Amino acid sequence: MPQPIRLKDHEKDARLVRNRVIVGAVAVLLLTCVLIARLYYLQVIQYEYHSTLSENNRVHVQPVPPTRGLIFDRNGVVVADNRPSFSLTVTRERTGDWEQVLDVIVEVLGLSADDRALFEKRMKQGRRPFEPVPILFELNEEQIARIAVNQFRLPGVEVVAQLVRHYPQGTHFAHSVGYVGRINEKEVKELDPINYSGTHHIGKTGIERFYEPELHGQVGYEEVETNARGRVLRVLKRTDPQPGKDIVLSLDIRLQEAAEAALGGRRGAVVALDPRTGEVLAMVSQPSYDPNLFVTGISFKDYAELRDSIDRPLYNRVLRGLYPPGSTIKPVVAVAGLDSGVINASTRVFDPGFYQLPNYDHKYRNWNRSGDGWVNLETALMRSNDTYFYDLAHKMGIDRLHAYLSRFGIGQRVSLDMFEEAPGLMPSREWKRATRRQVWYPGETLILGIGQGYMQATPLQMAQATALVANKGKWIRPHLARTIEGQPPVDPDPMPDIVLRDPGYWDQARNGMELVMHGARGTARKVGETAAYRIAGKSGTAQVVAIRQGERYDRSKLQERHRDHALFVGFAPAENPRIAVAVMVENGESGSGVAAPVVKQVMDAWLLGEDGQLKPEYRSPQPSPDPAR
Repeated sequence: MPQPIRLKDHEKDARLVRNRVIVGAVAVLLLTCVLIARLYYLQVIQYEYHSTLSENNRVHVQPVPPTRGLIFDRNGVVVADNRPSFSLTVTRERTGDWEQVLDVIVEVLGLSADDRALFEKRMKQGRRPFEPVPILFELNEEQIARIAVNQFRLPGVEVVAQLVRHYPQGTHFAHSVGYVGRINEKEVKELDPINYSGTHHIGKTGIERFYEPELHGQVGYEEVETNARGRVLRVLKRTDPQPGKDIVLSLDIRLQEAAEAALGGRRGAVVALDPRTGEVLAMVSQPSYDPNLFVTGISFKDYAELRDSIDRPLYNRVLRGLYPPGSTIKPVVAVAGLDSGVINASTRVFDPGFYQLPNYDHKYRNWNRSGDGWVNLETALMRSNDTYFYDLAHKMGIDRLHAYLSRFGIGQRVSLDMFEEAPGLMPSREWKRATRRQVWYPGETLILGIGQGYMQATPLQMAQATALVANKGKWIRPHLARTIEGQPPVDPDPMPDIVLRDPGYWDQARNGMELVMHGARGTARKVGETAAYRIAGKSGTAQVVAIRQGERYDRSKLQERHRDHALFVGFAPAENPRIAVAVMVENGESGSGVAAPVVKQVMDAWLLGEDGQLKPEYRSPQPSPDPAR
C-alpha cells in the first residue's frame, strides 16, 4: 500500500534557521568581545610594556668608549698613543651556535688551533649582554674581504674600526710605562660597569695601571636604530665621551737610551733622579720586552718564551729587585753615626784587616785583607773600610740603626706612583723574633753596618737614599708623572724631612763620597779622574752566595750567575746636585770597576753639552764680589 506523502513544514524550518542564526550571531558576538577585550588588554593596559619592547627591537643604546689619554716623555716624545685598527667582533646573542661560528671564522681566515682556543677563551670571559666581544685584532685587507664574502655564514660577526694602544718606543719604557691588556673576569667584577661599557682594555702594569682612572676617561652613549639583524641603520642621539687625560712623564728618552747603552747588554738596573724635585729621569731594567705584544693578546708561545727565560725580561729589577745594598749604604750609616753622637769627623779606628767583637774569636774581614791602619770617617768612606763600619754599627746597635735607616726609606715603599715597588727589608729585633723566632745576635748588627745580612733594598730605594744625602734630608718621593693634564702630581702622604742636630753632617758624608771618586786612594778614582765635574759616589758589592769563614772570593770557582752583584750610587755635581744615580749590574762583581763607569756615562749624558763641558745651568753659582773691596 503506498506511503502517504509528508507535507513540508515551512514554519518549522524557519524556526530552525532562525535559531541557528541566533546561536551563530551570539557566538560571533562573543568571539568579537573576546578579541576586543584582548586588543584592549594588549594595546591599552599593556601599552607601555609592548611599546617599550617594540622600540627596543628597533632602538638600542650603545656605549661609546672614550679615547685613552696619551703619554709623553719630558721632551714631548710620544711613548704611548692610540692607532686605528680593524677588529673582528662577535655578539653571542646574535650568533646562535657561537662555537660553530668560531669554526667558520677559523676556516675562512685559515687560522690555527691555538687561535681557535684563544677565541673560545675570550668568548667565555665575563661580559655584558649584547656586548660585542673582540676576538681578533689588526685585520688586514685580505682578512676583511674574506669576512665580507662569507658574511651570510657569520651571524653576529662584524668588522669594526677602533683605536688600539701602541707603544712606538718599543722596549725602552716597558718597565716604567707598562702596558694595557684585555679586561679579565676578575677585573670585570671590580670595574664600574657603566664607565667601562664598551671598553675592552685596561692598564696592567706601570704608569698605565697606576693612572688608569685618569687615562681612561668617561664613557659616552648613542641611541641607534637597527634592523632585524642588529645592524645599525642610523644614529638617533649621541652623548660624546670624555677622553682620558694626557700624561707627561719626567723620563727623558735620550737619557734612557744612554743608560741602556751604558749597561751594554748586561743584566741590571739603572735609575736616575733629580734630587731637587724627585722626578725620575731614567729607569732601565735589562733585559726588557716589547709591551706591544700584550695589548691585543700575546700568543702562548711568545709568553712562554718571556716567562721561562733565564734572564727574566718581565722582571722589573728597578722596583722589584731586592739586593743587599752593600757598601752603598755606608754614607747613610755615617750620617746616622754622626747624628746619634756615636762618632765625629775625627773618630779613628785601627784596621788590621778584620774586626772582632769583644770575647769572640770570629773575625769579620775587611775587603782589604792587609788593612788600612788608622782610619777616620772620610778615609773610611774613601776606602770603603769595612772595619770602621763594623765598629760604628756595633756602637750604634741594631735599634738605632733600624730607626735611622728607616728614615731614609730602607724597608718601605718610597715612590709616589709606582705600585709595583717592593718594600724591601730593614730588619730589627722584632722582625727577627716574629719571622725567625730567634733573638738578634751582635754579629748581625755588624754586617748590617756594611749593607749585608738580612737587609734588602731595591735600586730605586738606593737612589732615593742617595738623593736624600744630596738634598740634605729633604724628602720628595720619586715619581714618574711630571704633569697630568698640565697639573703636577700631589703626594697624599708626604714623608717627614730628615733633620739632623748639625746640618754639617751632610757635608761630611758628601766629602767622603767625593774622595771615593777624586781622592788619591779612592776606590773609584780611575772613573773620577776622567770626569769634567765633581762626583760624590759610593761603590758596593752584594753577595749572591755566602763564603765560608777564612775563605777568599774566587770568581773562577763560581758560576757566572753566582758571582757578586756590582753596585754604585752617586750624585753630581757634588756641590750643586742635579742628578742622583743608582746602578746594579747582576753578577758584575766590581762596583768601582763595572757599575761606576755606568753611573758616569749616565751623568755625562745629562750634565754635559755637545762640547763635552758642563752645561751652564748645572754650574755652581759664583759667589758675588765683596762690595767692601
